[in-house]
Amino acid sequence: MATLTFHGAAQEVTGSCHLLESPALGRVLLDCGLHQGGDAVERMHEDTLPFDPQHIDAVVLSHAHLDHSGRLPLLVNRGFSGPIHCTEATVDLLELMLEDAAGLYLRDLERSNLRNRRRGKPLRKADYSRADVHKALKLCQPHAYGDTWPLGPEATVCFHDAGHILGSAIVELTLSEKKHRKTLVFSGDLGKSDAVLMNDPATLKHADLVMMEGTYGDRNHRSIDNTLVELRDILADTWERGGNVMIPSFAVGRTQEILFHLGRLHQRGELAPWQVFLDSPMAIKATRLYDRWFHLLDRDDVKHIRRSHHNAIEDYLPKLSCAVSTEESMAINRIKAGAIIIAGSGMCTGGRIRHHFKHRIWNARNALLFIGFQARNTLGRILVDGAKHISMFGEDYVVKARIATLGGFSAHADQAQLVDWLGHFEGTPRVALVHGEPRALDALSHKLWQEKQIACEIPALGQSLVF
Repeated sequence: MATLTFHGAAQEVTGSCHLLESPALGRVLLDCGLHQGGDAVERMHEDTLPFDPQHIDAVVLSHAHLDHSGRLPLLVNRGFSGPIHCTEATVDLLELMLEDAAGLYLRDLERSNLRNRRRGKPLRKADYSRADVHKALKLCQPHAYGDTWPLGPEATVCFHDAGHILGSAIVELTLSEKKHRKTLVFSGDLGKSDAVLMNDPATLKHADLVMMEGTYGDRNHRSIDNTLVELRDILADTWERGGNVMIPSFAVGRTQEILFHLGRLHQRGELAPWQVFLDSPMAIKATRLYDRWFHLLDRDDVKHIRRSHHNAIEDYLPKLSCAVSTEESMAINRIKAGAIIIAGSGMCTGGRIRHHFKHRIWNARNALLFIGFQARNTLGRILVDGAKHISMFGEDYVVKARIATLGGFSAHADQAQLVDWLGHFEGTPRVALVHGEPRALDALSHKLWQEKQIACEIPALGQSLVF
């Protein structure tokens, strides 16, 4: 029998990592993600691997976001040397994500050790190095959507478009045990059906076990039309008050979507003379990777860009300035009004957005827009929950900027879309809900039973199920 053990994203949103064991394929990890929130150095040190990496035969990676891929260098550091299977576009994005994360982690570790040295405390060794990142990237084996390939002696895998970010995949894994075939479908992160640039998530019909995410299992998103109206209103109001707009954004996915929408506003003549800054070297590189993989994106949105005589997302918004260097980033803070600043990190756990907070979050003329999910224990979640004071860089700051969450820009399917996606499976597959906070998963489970008579399991961290 096959055994599936949940080592992350179990009644939580980050740290996706699931161990599948069977004679048909050996010991395979589905994702190896990082838990997000809190201090980066402490987080990596505490994000242990509750299995022996040397005994893992392969990794099947759903997509490049760090909460699904961020522990791969740690896995390699601890002895893993097998293949990392992912889609072709994910290989390109993974290089950006892991290189950037390593740079931030090692810089934070250096600062932490400097403080420890001053205080006479022991220094902490790095849990992984840039060399481990390079080793992990060399282990990647790319596969195209729709291709079926072998995994172990009696198992095959096929990737389907999940519509979440560039290269994101639904994993369809079929194995044979004693001549009995069974199929596990792992949703990865499912995109919402009306997201710009991305295709709708593929629907599948056959599975014995479906492992589905439930990030937004307790709510439905605002329509994109209403969200764009809200965005226009906030931009207009902030412009009139002489303020600036800060948008914490994930480098891959949300950044490209918000640039597309700002570009559409510009093309329609509905964008005031804002200066738009993309202040994230990784997001700039990721946006150019999206251009390279245009053929994988939603055809209608790509046609819209090209009909406007542009061949790239970046060119679609002529008001856009890209800040690569630290000096270019710091120069933005000299602008008193009229700047839209898109910067990482998406949950405000690090990156350049915190430096912009330092200069602007205490000013009531400014606005702070959240366009992605904010996990528990992150600065973004603290702000969304209404904090009046925050601590950054060892100092306290009062929060006076207007704060708004634009849920229509989410990269995840909402409750109705999750129910619809699962409803395409024939028969009564077993269902395990992951990648969601307990309240969201409970609500989704109740909804699925109420509407589809589908019973769901909500595994806890470390729990195993046999199928």
